[in-house]
Amino acid sequence: METIGPETGDTVSAAVPVRGQRRRLALTGVRGSVAKGRDFTRQALKDWGWDGTETSEDTLLLVSELLTNASLHAGGCHELVLTAGECLRIEVCDGTTTLPRPHPAPQRGLPGGHGLHIVDRLSDRWGALPHEGGKAVWAEIDAARLVSGRPTGR
Repeated sequence: METIGPETGDTVSAAVPVRGQRRRLALTGVRGSVAKGRDFTRQALKDWGWDGTETSEDTLLLVSELLTNASLHAGGCHELVLTAGECLRIEVCDGTTTLPRPHPAPQRGLPGGHGLHIVDRLSDRWGALPHEGGKAVWAEIDAARLVSGRPTGR
């Protein structure tokens, strides 16, 4: 499979994503945004040759957690952005400037309060960037992990 380059429209090998290649999925008002975001991410990982590993499955879980958090705590998802390069950067944009905070003491066996702990555990880095009209919550996974499938060193 081939992927179109971000700047020139030239075709490039799908096994190594073009540095800075970006895909966007608009999600404002979309029903089933978590499932749509997972499908969108699954296809991007496949196109970029980053599928079929445990780390790619962890990536899908990260996307689910970030989209679910935006849906539950930030009035819904506006956009999912995936950027490939030395790492895969996952960004979920929403309409509130309130920055996310991990629950201080999530209770085992009870739903709720675990999402950002999962994001922290599965990603190499994560954070949030406020901007006019909302924020982007992001997580990164190093490309080497996506190729090898190895877990984080945590």
